[in-house]
Formats: sequence, structure tokens, C-alpha cells
Amino acid sequence: MPTTGQPGEVPARGKRADAQRNQETLLAAAAAVFVTSGVDAPIREIAAKAGVGLGTIYRHFPNRADLVVAVYRHQVEACAEAGPSLLASANSPLSALRQWIDLFVDFLVTKHGLANAMQSDSSGFDALHAYFLDRLVPVCAQLLEAAANAGEIRPGTHAYELMRGIGNLCIGRDSDPRYDPRRLVELLLRGLT
Repeated sequence: MPTTGQPGEVPARGKRADAQRNQETLLAAAAAVFVTSGVDAPIREIAAKAGVGLGTIYRHFPNRADLVVAVYRHQVEACAEAGPSLLASANSPLSALRQWIDLFVDFLVTKHGLANAMQSDSSGFDALHAYFLDRLVPVCAQLLEAAANAGEIRPGTHAYELMRGIGNLCIGRDSDPRYDPRRLVELLLRGLT
């Protein structure tokens, strides 16, 4: 059990959990603002969405690039962790796959702006892209395999190809508000059955 140094002082363990929650709140707020206002949105807009002061954001993320990379990694992790959870809780493996793809599309819509902001540091971008593939391709493969084993989709779909196809369908959403990639992603998913 952690001890405290002074009366009324919060144990160090509690501070770490609280700091982690604050950072999670900041990352979720930043991702939401990036979707609506782009990655160049004012930091004060992110602070207002998160319900914190500017100093809190700068304490966690000294510059915008740090925040952009952290949002990217946070979203990759959320998408990766969602796969097994959805598979365990959904009515069917195909339903889990569809729900996961919805999350993946949400991520891609945000990621597009993040990727553009990170292109200036190609070595850093390449490392993040490798991280993205390492974390998400196996999750997609697991969902595809479960749906194929349940007889809900035809076997033989490769996770990387499906993710790349969905990614390509999401390109252009930023520049054309008339374009909704979800309609075409739904057509793509129908082709799996």
C-alpha cells in the first residue's frame, strides 16, 4: 500500500492514475477537435473541449507535434483494443468486424489530417506508420478469421488489403463534404459475404 509523506497528500499511485485520466481526456478532446477543425486548430479550443487550462496541455505536450503524435498513438491503441472486446461482446463475428471497421473509419478520418501534419518528419512518420500496421493488421486479421470461421464471410480476405482498401475509400473526405466514405465501405463489406 502506498504511503503519503504529508497529511492530506495524495499517494503517488493516485497521482499517476489521475494524470493518466487527464492525459486520456486531453487526447480524446484533441482528436475530436482535429476531426472538426483540423490539426492546426487553436490549442485553446482543445483546452476548452477537455475542460482544462492551456498550461495543462503544454505540461503534457510541450509542442503541437508532441500532441499530434500522442493523439495518433492513442487512437491506434483504442482501435487495437476495441477488436477483441467487440469480438467478445458482439452478436456475431461479422457484427464485431462491422463495428470495428466503423471505429477504423473514424480513426482514418482523423488520421488523414494527422498524417499530413507529420509528413515533414518522414522518419518519425514512417515509424508511426509501422506502429499502426503492427498494432491494427493483426486485430483486423483476427476479426476476419472469426467471421470466416463462422461462415459469415468468404475466407481469403487479407487484413492488410481490406484496411488499405478502406483507407483509400476514406481519402478525399476532407476536401469534399458531399463525399461519405462510409457508403462505399458498406459496399465493400457486402462484397465479403
